[in-house]
Amino acid sequence: MAAFYDDLETRDDDMRAEALAHALPAAISRARTAPALARLLRDVDPASIIDRSALARLPVIRKAELSEAQRRSPPFGGYTTRLATEFDHVFQSPGPIYEPGRRDGDWWRLGRFLHASGVGRGDIVQNCFGYHLTPAGMMFESGARAVDAAVLPAGTGQTELQVRAAVDIGTTCYAGTPDFLKVILDRADEMEEQLSFTRAVVGGGALFPSLRQLYADRGIVTRQCYATADLGNIAYETDAVDGMVVDEGVIVEIVRPGTGDPVPDGEVGEVLVTTLNPDYPLVRFATGDLSAVLPGTSPCGRTNMRIKGWMGRADQTTKIKGMFVRPEQVAALVARHPEIARARVIADREGEMDVMTVQLETIADGGGYAASVMDTLKLRAEVQVVPVGSLPNDGKVIEDRRRYD
Repeated sequence: MAAFYDDLETRDDDMRAEALAHALPAAISRARTAPALARLLRDVDPASIIDRSALARLPVIRKAELSEAQRRSPPFGGYTTRLATEFDHVFQSPGPIYEPGRRDGDWWRLGRFLHASGVGRGDIVQNCFGYHLTPAGMMFESGARAVDAAVLPAGTGQTELQVRAAVDIGTTCYAGTPDFLKVILDRADEMEEQLSFTRAVVGGGALFPSLRQLYADRGIVTRQCYATADLGNIAYETDAVDGMVVDEGVIVEIVRPGTGDPVPDGEVGEVLVTTLNPDYPLVRFATGDLSAVLPGTSPCGRTNMRIKGWMGRADQTTKIKGMFVRPEQVAALVARHPEIARARVIADREGEMDVMTVQLETIADGGGYAASVMDTLKLRAEVQVVPVGSLPNDGKVIEDRRRYD
């Protein structure tokens, strides 16, 4: 296997600056053809946007604006000139937010990550990301095709069947959320079966050091990427395991949360992403995630910017078991039950698994709330009824108690 996916990964600073000076004006010009972006960028001369400092003068697009635009003008809110029928797939993520997708051409650019993780021809990827409504399953499948790996489209759940297929087929690489692999391995131990996984490519949640080591002790090399349904791959780990290298198909900025102002390298801030995807050109899209720029270049030889990876949320939205839980979902839960005064979602860890607790201030008992929690938050949780006035008066509706160091 070649050391690098292509020559883009090893360009020097001058080559990158020259490429950016050509790519940015073209990207802004394309973006201005989409109705929503045309309004946002109407006073912008694309020819003047040739570097990062010029890009930093443009407005920020926030997910809430995208969601509202999609409600007014479904399904894509005017952020692309393409009709839904011109794409191969249309996905729904919590919100709901709708994202387009294409079957061919590694549209989400996960192939670069899989190559850096040592996955390629001769591998069989057990793809345990969801194929239902949300795009993660197709994102990783297209990446596997880009590196000539075979795919078992396993999806989520059905652990015993997952083990049986892994044994019978001899799958060599796991793809999925970081903690579901442990579920499969534990079930294989119970069934006294030996799996053939040597690599794991993960996303959709934090890869805790203890979990990475647990897999390493079982001979599984684990690498993680940072990707979203809207933007595709943003950054990825390499064998250097020294931060995450930014993908070649996006431009990443780290800004002061709630603003569009870049922070100095090394300072933690919110991740903004401009995608060079001509089908879906998002400009300065605020992910709501926190990260920081690492100095220098990766020891692996790739020369693009590195970031520390996912360091939490700039807002209260958090990801639990690979699914985002948002403040508006908590509000919807409270609105269903007039007897509930306030609610608080707590994300924590038990062993190596994410767990979610929902605390409800109410004078009623705890019966009947589990179904509403599942319906609004899309995850199972322990429901705790607490006295009215007992939750902290700190404005939080989502509290993340997990530690990422």
